[in-house]
Amino acid sequence: MKYPRILLTSFSLILFLFQPIHAAAAGPVAMVLTIDGAITPATQTYLARGIKTAEQTGAEVIILQLNTPGGSLGPMQVMAEDIRASSVPVVVYVTPNGAWAASAGTVITLAGHAAAMAPETAIGAASPVGSQGTDLSTTEQTKVKEAMKALVRSYTERRGAEATALAESTIESAIAVSATEALNAHLVDFIANNLSDLLNKLDGYTVQMTDGPRTLHTAGAVTQPLGMSLIENLLQLLVDPNFVFILLSIGAQAILIELSSPGGWVAGFIGVVCLALAAYGLGVLPVNWFGLAFMVIAFVLFIVDIKAATHGGLTAAGIGSFIVGALVLFNSPGTPQFQQVSPTLVFLVAIVIGISFAIIVGFALRAQKRPVITGQEGMRGRAGIARTDIDPTGQVQSGAELWTAELEEGQSKIARGDKVEVVKVEGLKVIVRKL
Repeated sequence: MKYPRILLTSFSLILFLFQPIHAAAAGPVAMVLTIDGAITPATQTYLARGIKTAEQTGAEVIILQLNTPGGSLGPMQVMAEDIRASSVPVVVYVTPNGAWAASAGTVITLAGHAAAMAPETAIGAASPVGSQGTDLSTTEQTKVKEAMKALVRSYTERRGAEATALAESTIESAIAVSATEALNAHLVDFIANNLSDLLNKLDGYTVQMTDGPRTLHTAGAVTQPLGMSLIENLLQLLVDPNFVFILLSIGAQAILIELSSPGGWVAGFIGVVCLALAAYGLGVLPVNWFGLAFMVIAFVLFIVDIKAATHGGLTAAGIGSFIVGALVLFNSPGTPQFQQVSPTLVFLVAIVIGISFAIIVGFALRAQKRPVITGQEGMRGRAGIARTDIDPTGQVQSGAELWTAELEEGQSKIARGDKVEVVKVEGLKVIVRKL
C-alpha cells in the first residue's frame, strides 16, 4: 500500500508543476478588468493593480470593460496616466449593450491604446463639474475645459481631425454619441459584439506604445479575469451616496444613544465606526455641507423632545429637518444623478428614526407618570409575611427586610405565618392588613 500512495502523490505533484507550463503554451493571455460604476479612488487603485499584475504575468493585452456614468476628475486623470504609461497595451471596451462611458469615462476610453464599444452603447457628455457637483465658475470652467480638451487632443490626434473635433465637443458642449457614430468618426477603433469578437478583431492590430508600435496577437487568447479585491469593493461601496447616508444616520443615532445613557461602549463604538466610514464617503462625494447642519438640528430636536416631553411635536419637526438636511447634503442642484441619494430612502429612514424616538418619548412619559417604587412610597402595596402574632403590633418580613408592624384600624389579630399587605409606612413601622 505504501508504493501506490507514493506514486499517486508523485503523479499529482508532476501535474501541478506542469500546469503553468501547459497554460502558458495554450496561447497569449488577455487580462480582463471590469469597472461598472462611478470613477472613484477605488477604481483608480483597482486599475493600477490590474496593470501591475498584467506586467508581472506577461499578459499580451489588458481589456478594461467599462460602464460608468463618470466620476471624480482626480482619479480619472491618474487612471488615464496609468493607462498611457502601461507597458502592456490597454484596450478600453465599453460594454455590455446599453452601457455608456460618460464624463470621466470618455477620457479614460480615449486614453486606451485601442478603444472599442459594444452595440447600443454611448460615449460622451464629458463636461466637467465642480467638486461639490455644481457648475464651475466661468474662469475655472474655462481652465478645466481647456486642460481636458488638450488632454483628449493628445489621445485622438492619431485618429484624425474628425475624431479630435468630436472629442472636444463632448467636453465643450456635453455631446454624446452612439457606438456607430463614434466608429464613423474614428473616435473608437472597433464595435465588438462580445469579448471573443473583440479579441478576434484585435489580432494583428497595431497600437502605439511608449517604446514604439506593437502588433497585438490575440487570436485564441486565454482570458484571465481580475476582479476587485475586498478592500477595493469596500471603498467603492463607501462612495455610494445611499450607503453613506445610512452610515451617517446609524452613526449619529448610536452616538446620541451613548450620550444619553453613558457607561456602555457598544453604541459608542458602532457610532464612531459608522461616522468614520461615512466621513470617507463624504470626502469623495460632491456634497453640500450646509445640509449637515439641518441633520444635526434634527437630532437635537429628538433629544429635546425626550427631555421636555412635548408629546411628539419636536420629533415631528426633527423628522422634517432630517429630510431637508439629507436632501440638501446629497441632492443639491447640479449634483450628477448617480451621486444623489434616493429620496425614497431618505423618507423611509426619517420615518424609522422618528418612530424610534417617538417610542423613546412614550417610555419617558410613562416613566414620569409611574408611581414611586423606592423608599417609603415604594413600600405601599407590597406583600409580606407575619413573623409574629400581630395584636395589635408585631413583626412583618417584606422582601429581605424585617419591619415592626401595626394592624390597620378595624383589622383583627393576624397570626404568625399569615400573608399581609403593607398599607402605609409611618416612621420605622408599617401599617398592615391581612391578605
